Amino acid sequence: MILQALYNYYQILREDHEVEIAEPDYSNAPVSYALNLSEQGELLDIIPLSVPVQQGKKTVDRPKRMNVPEQVKRSVNVAANFLCDNAAYVLGLTGKEAKDPAYAQKRFEVFRELNIEILKKANSPSARAVIAFLKQHNPQTASQNPVIERHLKGLLEGGNLIFQVRGKNVLDDPEIRRVWEESRTGQQATKMQCLVTGQKEPVARLHPDIKGVPGAQTKGASLVSFNLDAFTSYGKEQGANSPISQRAASGYGVALNYLLSRQNPNRPTFLGDTTVIYWADTADKRYASVFYAFLNPEFQQEQEESEPEENKGKRKRAKEAEKEMGQVAESVRQGKAIDLAALRKGLDESTRFYVLGLAPNASRLAVRFFLTEPFGVFAERIMQHYDDLQIEKEFANQPTYISPYRILAECVSPKVTRRDDEVKQSWSLLGGAFMRAILTGAPYPEGLYAAILNRIRHDSDEEKRSVKINYIRAAYIKAHLIRKFRRQGQNPYQEALQMSLNESYTHPAYVLGRLFAVLEKAQREAIGQNINATIKDRYFTSACASPASVFPTLLRLSHHWTTKAEYGGVSDRKIQDLLGMLPAQPFPSRLSLDEQGVFVLGYYHQRAAFYAKKDNGEEESQPEE
Repeated sequence: MILQALYNYYQILREDHEVEIAEPDYSNAPVSYALNLSEQGELLDIIPLSVPVQQGKKTVDRPKRMNVPEQVKRSVNVAANFLCDNAAYVLGLTGKEAKDPAYAQKRFEVFRELNIEILKKANSPSARAVIAFLKQHNPQTASQNPVIERHLKGLLEGGNLIFQVRGKNVLDDPEIRRVWEESRTGQQATKMQCLVTGQKEPVARLHPDIKGVPGAQTKGASLVSFNLDAFTSYGKEQGANSPISQRAASGYGVALNYLLSRQNPNRPTFLGDTTVIYWADTADKRYASVFYAFLNPEFQQEQEESEPEENKGKRKRAKEAEKEMGQVAESVRQGKAIDLAALRKGLDESTRFYVLGLAPNASRLAVRFFLTEPFGVFAERIMQHYDDLQIEKEFANQPTYISPYRILAECVSPKVTRRDDEVKQSWSLLGGAFMRAILTGAPYPEGLYAAILNRIRHDSDEEKRSVKINYIRAAYIKAHLIRKFRRQGQNPYQEALQMSLNESYTHPAYVLGRLFAVLEKAQREAIGQNINATIKDRYFTSACASPASVFPTLLRLSHHWTTKAEYGGVSDRKIQDLLGMLPAQPFPSRLSLDEQGVFVLGYYHQRAAFYAKKDNGEEESQPEE
């Protein structure tokens, strides 16, 4: 299903004039230099092909990406590419000679043999020029050539080289392309029925490398791979285990590499170690654009500013042509209310949409999830996710729509200086599970809920950049408990899972959370703001988990605070009112994890109510006794 969806998208990309992708039997690869030859095969010059790319605030040179003959997969084996390879293969030059004196020589000979074998079938001056160069080139004296010597340092860095004849790329020669494509179809490959196309075609023994997944090997990793005896069955080895034709394997590899590349205007989303890519079963880019905005409402502008100029141009053209959808995406980013009817306007909500989550796993890629639904279904589920998170804000400038990334970041210790790395490494599985829950409407992972509570227990307001209970943590706890019991028909904590304070709700965990907020406020009014450690810093964790061990002590202390504070009588009456809402045994010996979440919500709601705004915008003042 995954390969078929990617191969179908490859067919869509081929018809898109704004997208530069490789044709079948070709791949898009970075090329650093071109060897300019004469028609007699003499090396005239070496031309750098790097292009300037904006990286942050500075401009750096990067190899130019070009469509070249499909490249082979290499690990420790010696295998040459056709007309595009590194200096060790093309020129017999390498910096590894000290370890293996024949390292470069062996690779050049393999490259020369393969290329001459294919090029001798072409009736072309360019083909004859390359053959002449390969026959007369001597790797032993190559570094002494004045042309090579000028670029020796750059050549040894490992970039790919291509050939030109009198300034013209030999890969543009129709005759050379013909013999290359014929050599591909003439390969000794087993013919079987392809699982993607259904046709009997030569089967790909090895599948293409996929690049762009953080944490995977830089040379690329396989999505489909069979390389151990345990993976074989009935004598079938490697690609014969699940027959995918060479044409389909090449196509899905091109589509997947495009989705992961900077060429794609709708960039992947990263959650933990999971890379999330997405596409619609149509050439219309509005679907992917709005999906990206939904999942990244806070970071959309930041990522757009870091895009390459050519991608910005493509996104700009798309927004100009699709103004209505662009306005919807902008509304999400700015935290404005979204009308799902406006979202669907001009779109076919039955259009099939795909979301794929990939994670690194040794030399392969692990599929965290693969989801496909009509686009309208995904839109409703994402909006349901944001609706579940709605809770009263602490400050007016806080985002209405909290991105999944921000929620994962709340699981990270404030002592960690590189939050991005910590999220990816520590919560690798949670990222994929969290995204899957959002897109399927399922309950959030229990591990994420436990991680949020764990940070509440261990963080302290005294620490730098640390807030024990904040807007994002409270919003997630509320949403988690809503979704956990949604499919069970009855939610025992429904009255606590509101936007703001519910003064009539009498569940002990909720009332005790409110009581703790009142006690904290009484302490601050009595002692002032310059407190070394508040009761929240010292007692909140114990009060949340085992109220009976803490609240009697806090109530004894409250008598001193209410006596000393200017409005202590008000706090004292509030404390008595809350105690009156508790049962005969007011303080449970322990609270379950769900009840601890309700305790946190009671505390958050009560604290927010203290500083609620009046209709006229003024902060509500403390009433007099």
